[in-house]
Amino acid sequence: KRTWVITTIDVQEEDKGPFPKYAGQLSNNRAYNASIKYLISGPGVDESPEVGLFSMEDDANGVVYVHRTIDRERTPAFQVTHVDRTLPGSLFSHDINDNAPEFSKEEYGTTIRENHREGKYEPIVQVTALDKDEVGTENSQVSYSIRMQAPSPDGLAFNIDPATGSIFLSGCLDYKTANSFKLLIEASDHGSPQLSSTATVNVAVEDANNHLPVFTGDNVRESRVASPTVLRLRVEDKDSPNTPAWRAKYRIAKGNEKEQFTIETDPVTNEGILSVIKPLSHEGDSEMRLVISVANEEPFFWCKNSIVMTSNLESTNTTVNIKVLQSQRAPQFHPPILTVQKEDSMKPGRIFRNYPATYPDDVYGLAHDPDAWLSVDENSGALTVAKEFDQESPFLNNSLYTIIVHATDHGMPPQTGTGTILLYLSDINDQMPSLVAPSLDVCDKKEGTPLVIEAKSAVAHSHTGPFTFELAEDSEDVKHNWALGRNFGQSVELLMLRSLPQGSYLVPIIIQDMQGFSTRQNQHIRLCFCPDGLTCEYSPLLQAAGLGTGAIAVMLMALLLLLGKQPPGTYGLSVICHWEGEQTLINYNEERSSFSEVSVTTFIHTTPPVLCG
Repeated sequence: KRTWVITTIDVQEEDKGPFPKYAGQLSNNRAYNASIKYLISGPGVDESPEVGLFSMEDDANGVVYVHRTIDRERTPAFQVTHVDRTLPGSLFSHDINDNAPEFSKEEYGTTIRENHREGKYEPIVQVTALDKDEVGTENSQVSYSIRMQAPSPDGLAFNIDPATGSIFLSGCLDYKTANSFKLLIEASDHGSPQLSSTATVNVAVEDANNHLPVFTGDNVRESRVASPTVLRLRVEDKDSPNTPAWRAKYRIAKGNEKEQFTIETDPVTNEGILSVIKPLSHEGDSEMRLVISVANEEPFFWCKNSIVMTSNLESTNTTVNIKVLQSQRAPQFHPPILTVQKEDSMKPGRIFRNYPATYPDDVYGLAHDPDAWLSVDENSGALTVAKEFDQESPFLNNSLYTIIVHATDHGMPPQTGTGTILLYLSDINDQMPSLVAPSLDVCDKKEGTPLVIEAKSAVAHSHTGPFTFELAEDSEDVKHNWALGRNFGQSVELLMLRSLPQGSYLVPIIIQDMQGFSTRQNQHIRLCFCPDGLTCEYSPLLQAAGLGTGAIAVMLMALLLLLGKQPPGTYGLSVICHWEGEQTLINYNEERSSFSEVSVTTFIHTTPPVLCG
């Protein structure tokens, strides 16, 4: 038996000839005492790729020739056969360094915060380049370097790991000095001659909080207590406006031990609004001193020895002197004249309006209510319907009924203020503000998620905002499920206090404009499933849940007629007449289908329907 062996034949890549050129020779370890015939076939000989690239001079000596230039990146090796037996190793082309490294992208982009800390293990960005030359050789080994950085401020530099292409930051960023950088990255191989290519990295800087808010004007301010709002405090901040680095948080650091003041941030101007929430004593000191501190929403940072340092405690202070007037004004109602239109839901026992005066501990009473339609809580000023509003009352003047409420403070001597309620039993809808969108479709939300409801001015008035909003807490369901959040003047947050099942809900809202016109409107909300997270999925069952009671009753009667059945006690064709009654919000979560579980909310009248005809 003979053992066939093929010596590895290396052919120089990109060899220019002349051709044909000797490539190598096949051998057999027992050819010295036997007659051998050499034959080759396969890719590069009589098969693609590159038919005719190799040939053999004759079948006796096994000398192999190459006939043209070889591109190793196109075909790195050729497997040939001898007498139907595959010989290991075959024919190889010898690699030369004819390919430069290529980046995966010509241009890279990334964003980093101004307070990015040096020394973090994760790079700000990583670049990669590949070389098509033979793997594992110097021709394909790649090293990275930064050829250019613009701009190049003192104390700040970008560095790159030569082996991985990971880019790191050294030093502190300053958004005001440079809010973007451009880096030119070079990738070079280790072949001879050395080949390279470049790519660009664009780095954007996002502003962070490295400037404290500073109070403007004198650090000692004086204000007299003449209204619920005492003072507006203004600050300057050099960080980017309307970012967490710029938005101010105010705090009363000293002087508010009796919790008589509160301070809030104006979301538009960034000012601090200092307000009185409890009466100030005339018998004590005539002057009070408050220390107000201000900080930003995000932590403050600074650069020390080219290292980013952060702190949650950084703030600036100012002092406010409050002079208490010795002759305090009588309690005031806001607004002094409240205009209300009769609402069908105003039944005895229902809350009519909350109508508070200046201070929360005033004593309330009804000074004028000739037909005793209302009652008032002496502590809170909440007005409740005592009996049905009578269209034929002798105390009506052109459908107008006047109510006067008084509030008395605890001063010595006590002082009394009055507020007037104009109750119209006729239609004055064109004078009232209203909801922009009385019905809202809302994707299923978690508890605490704010929804925003917006009001608009009355038809008869061009500008009546900003508005005040109040949740008409007429039922336990409303109290347990909903609450109002922040008031933005034209709109208000509506908060879900707990997770609610999908379905339709009715939330009564009282809207009041600056002229004192107050109306109660129902905000219809449909919580629904959104397959795409944005648009409610259509559900006939949920659509029916949002219909009025009469419409649902008609649908039920039509269904009975179609089934050939009639309600007990009826004869022939009957229709459901219109009736009035209390509306109660009832949630059902027991409807199921083969596709999904749905929640149905139905509005049910407590008084029975009347069948006519």
